[in-house]
Amino acid sequence: MTLQPYKEFRLKGGSAILDCIRRFSATEKLIFGILVLTALWAALIMAGNANGYFMTEVPAEGGALHEGEVGLPHTVNPVLAVTDVDRDISSLVYAGLTKYKDGSIVPDLASGWSVSADGLSYAFTLRPGIEWSDGTPLNADDVVFTVERIQDPSLKSPRAAEWAGVTATATSPTSVLFTLRQPYSPFLANTGVGIIPRHIWSHVSDDQFIFSEYNIEPVGAGPYKVAGVDRDQGGIPTGYRLSAWNGYFGKKPYVTDIDFSFFPDQDHALSALESGTIDSLPSVPPQEAAKLASNSGEPYAMISAPLSRIFGVFFNQNMNAALADPAVRQALDMSVDRSALVGTVLYGYGKAVSGPLPPSLGSGETAVGQTDVAGAQALLEKSGWKKGDDGIYAKKAAKGSAKVLPLSISLYTADAPDLKQAAGELKDSWIKLGAGVDVKVFEPSELYQNIIRTRAYDALLFGEAAGRDNDLFAFWHSSQRNAPGLNVAMYANSKVDKILEGIRSATGTDAMAASYAELDQMIGADFPAVFLYAPDFVYAVPKALKGVDLGVMTAPADRFGSVSDWYLGTERVWKIFAK
Repeated sequence: MTLQPYKEFRLKGGSAILDCIRRFSATEKLIFGILVLTALWAALIMAGNANGYFMTEVPAEGGALHEGEVGLPHTVNPVLAVTDVDRDISSLVYAGLTKYKDGSIVPDLASGWSVSADGLSYAFTLRPGIEWSDGTPLNADDVVFTVERIQDPSLKSPRAAEWAGVTATATSPTSVLFTLRQPYSPFLANTGVGIIPRHIWSHVSDDQFIFSEYNIEPVGAGPYKVAGVDRDQGGIPTGYRLSAWNGYFGKKPYVTDIDFSFFPDQDHALSALESGTIDSLPSVPPQEAAKLASNSGEPYAMISAPLSRIFGVFFNQNMNAALADPAVRQALDMSVDRSALVGTVLYGYGKAVSGPLPPSLGSGETAVGQTDVAGAQALLEKSGWKKGDDGIYAKKAAKGSAKVLPLSISLYTADAPDLKQAAGELKDSWIKLGAGVDVKVFEPSELYQNIIRTRAYDALLFGEAAGRDNDLFAFWHSSQRNAPGLNVAMYANSKVDKILEGIRSATGTDAMAASYAELDQMIGADFPAVFLYAPDFVYAVPKALKGVDLGVMTAPADRFGSVSDWYLGTERVWKIFAK
């Protein structure tokens, strides 16, 4: 081994510099030392600033979100899910061909789709290499199988009506063709239903489908998979642990775990939130949301988004002759302060509306304080109504008749705090107008079975949810006046019928927007209802949770549309490595 000669590196002129420093006086040495330290400190600051310039803060993976839910899971299965609990967990575990995000329908399992010129065929192409969380490949047969299970009458799927008359065909392992009997422009919204694995569910008989353990411990292709289920001694689930799935085809979520705890009612869930047992809680009632939001010291915050639904009072002119007078319906409309209702009933978590369109379709907002009781009374008197000694307007039932028709209304609604309060506010407003009002409150199931289905009401304080398809056919088409149709105003207008039918077959967004605007104007001119407000979805989340973008929502489960963007912490990286 040959030794290398030793090399010594010296600073040119270094000896002279050292000799010069040695000749410094004590004071000069002190000053020189301070200058050197100052220079070093400045250099470090400049280096830090330069490092900060080239680095940025990005979301970091990790952390757990502890979510509360009111109710228990029963069928975490997109084919069977009815409750919000089942739909919430399903939306995280399963994936559909499309999904609802930021108020729009975007690709999910599908990479794209095309629609035939006649609107009868929808061709979808699946993303390549997709797998179920158990590692089995996902293909077009799974999509066809899911649709056939939904359509199977023995399963009584709540999605069956959406897929009636649709034929699903696997044209290749990655291609699916849907054929419709007639054009239906809102159909695309139906393709967001979660796809279930054929290799698992094809072995489950129809009579055991609803009882299968896979309804509790599902296998899906969504961003999260089930990591564990906590149960009580009777086997009833009391908690769910979901973990981000590494094999997810889309953007992997930053939040590593989402744990669900279940509560028997809203009061218990709110107590858990306030005690810190859970971090987040969906569908917080407006009154409680206002109370919780007022305490800025808590680790959670209230966020909200418009729900695609409206509430109003729907008139049944067949049950009350006074309501058959257009002047009466218009006067009742004119005497309501909608903005005041949003403040007192919804505590500001909502929007006043004056027409039948939900927020997703741009329903108009009534200006603050826009009520005209005097004008409403003048309208009634012009139509022949006269106020009696009891302060209630009345009118002869017909010319020459001795029978007097009083302006009296029975207002029916469900036993819910917000609806009862709204009914009380409406009663006060209409008494001031000169109407007699009797509020009747029923349990929700009784209201539907005995009152709504039989159309046995004068006026109904009720909510209508348009859904992702924004299809108002069931609420306003004359063919839907009887149950199970939801035309609770018993409204019939042939021109409106044609508009609703045209919207279902329209292919252009501009044409649909024009039709909705015309629909809003025509229904509003007939005053079949007093439209009141569109409530917000209110969500309590930890202040540390970022990236939550709710947009316009049709159901609580839509909050998870942006779940892959949520994060609980950050980290600093070089800008060139930031995504």
